[in-house]
Amino acid sequence: MPGRRPTSKQRPTPDTAGDVVRWAVFSCVLVPVVLLWYGTSLAGATGTALGLAAVTGVCRILLRRSERCAARPTPQGGGRHTKGGTPVD
Repeated sequence: MPGRRPTSKQRPTPDTAGDVVRWAVFSCVLVPVVLLWYGTSLAGATGTALGLAAVTGVCRILLRRSERCAARPTPQGGGRHTKGGTPVD
């Protein structure tokens, strides 16, 4: 059938963390420009840009770390380790 796609090909996984970071970088540029447009001082807009850049950097690190942890195989007995005498529900 012409409308069917072959099932042997896998779709590439979207880079959702990359998309989030790209939008955050865009905001780091856009917000100070808007602040300057509405009359905020250059120092205030610069401080805002630096704060947003710091938050974006930390979020990027945390997102990448989360992706790496999610890609790791889980242990056979589950992810939770309990002491020998601790009852598990």
